[in-house]
Amino acid sequence: MAIENLDKYTDTAVQLAMGYAPKIVLALVTLIVGFWLAGAVAKMVRAGAERRQLDPTLTPFLVSLVTWSLRAAVLISVAAIVGIQTTSFVAVLGAAGLAVGLALQGSLSNFAGGTLLLIFRPYRVGDVIEAQGQIGKVKEIQIFTTVLLSAQNRRVVLPNGPVANGTIINYTAEGMSRVDMTIGVAYDCDIEHARQVLLDVVTADGRVLTDPAPVVAVSELADSAVNLVVRPYARPEDYWGVYFDTLKNAKLALDRAGISIPFPQRDVHLHRVS
Repeated sequence: MAIENLDKYTDTAVQLAMGYAPKIVLALVTLIVGFWLAGAVAKMVRAGAERRQLDPTLTPFLVSLVTWSLRAAVLISVAAIVGIQTTSFVAVLGAAGLAVGLALQGSLSNFAGGTLLLIFRPYRVGDVIEAQGQIGKVKEIQIFTTVLLSAQNRRVVLPNGPVANGTIINYTAEGMSRVDMTIGVAYDCDIEHARQVLLDVVTADGRVLTDPAPVVAVSELADSAVNLVVRPYARPEDYWGVYFDTLKNAKLALDRAGISIPFPQRDVHLHRVS
């Protein structure tokens, strides 16, 4: 009896093996060839991105996205070959994806924001931008975050979701920045002379651009001074150098010209009470 049962189980195993062996072999071949093709397509995408000189941050993102999408398609095909119901499989994946999506709404928002930033590129690595109340040089554009390096050499990490949906000021995109300063002079001085002195200061700086031309003009008749706006244009990398040096050289030039810079003061009168 035991021998007969063993023979029966053996025959069943052989029949199952003969029935499933071609499917298993085909599934293995599909898996190997599919993963190889996914890698080949990923290499083609990388080569095309490098040939088109895409943003260095965008290339690995696209390669990773294409690779895993193709691998997922290969795995679903392999599951169908071995007899797994792909409809149920896809439904389970969909339900799992929905649950994960609800749990990671913030992260998915940042992922979507990073994708939009990488596609439309309102800024690039190396640009100086202002976003979410922070100003700094873009060091990295990652999938979920953008990394800035502030003027104080601090690392600022911004989530891409709010950045993509908010206001972005790019100080580098146009290749020049206007340096805004206000300098007050005394009411009894020659305004035109003072304006010319300040204009000579900015035009003498080799970092100041000639097109557009720098502007020096009266902006306000204030309480104790006539305020002049000084607005030279400079390259973004020269912004702070031009700003600080212009203030210093303006003070020295006005002193040499005998033009005073007034400061707030108050006269106090004492009355004797008898």
